[in-house]
Amino acid sequence: MLNQRNNRAHTGRLSFFKGEGEGEDSSRQRWRVKLRTPRPRPLPLRWGEARKLAAVAPLALVAILVSLGGITALAAPLSADMIVSVSDQVLALVDRGKLIARYSISTSKFGTGDSAASYRTPLGTLFVSAKIGNRLPPGAVIKNRIPTGEVVAVDAPGRDPIVSRVIWLRGMEVQNQKARDRCIYIHGTPEERRIGKPASFGCIRMRSSDIIDLYDHVHIGTHVLITLRRIHDFVKPEEPSLLARSD
Repeated sequence: MLNQRNNRAHTGRLSFFKGEGEGEDSSRQRWRVKLRTPRPRPLPLRWGEARKLAAVAPLALVAILVSLGGITALAAPLSADMIVSVSDQVLALVDRGKLIARYSISTSKFGTGDSAASYRTPLGTLFVSAKIGNRLPPGAVIKNRIPTGEVVAVDAPGRDPIVSRVIWLRGMEVQNQKARDRCIYIHGTPEERRIGKPASFGCIRMRSSDIIDLYDHVHIGTHVLITLRRIHDFVKPEEPSLLARSD
């Protein structure tokens, strides 16, 4: 009798030597099992309903992809790199030697370097550490990485803010280790008439339409090589097609 009382008293106690959930009252578990009701089975679809569902499903998938931007802006492969040629004033998105996209840019009018307050564009390998401006309209002003709500027209007189998108770079080498602290960006500019020649204060400027397109293609962590070499040094020549004629 005493053993039965001890057993009853022990039932449900928490033991510090057992796993979580052990020591619960097993009689309560059996009672809960008895009260469970079977799950209702879905009714089979009629032939006509099944055909309608099969026809609508692909359209629904397309609608979801469009809403997510999956059709208009497919991200570049994770292996893709950005190559910034100071000599060409061109930024190219390259995947294993294959050219994916090419944009005209503007690097620093003070030349290349990474000294503090030099206003120069750093050389070497960097990577994308942050992306700012998702879904902002073209020309939207971004100050201190925060949208102000103002939208500036292309080549607006007397205006030279950062606009549309910001891709913040961080250096990976000694020669560009100050890049993030210097706020070296790839960003949009309203001064599109200056694109194609050095005109910035250290950043890499792009047209609004181009920076928006690039922004949608690159990832956090994408490598960026800023170099004095030409773009064609990094792009493999296209191999002739098997269907090409050889006269």
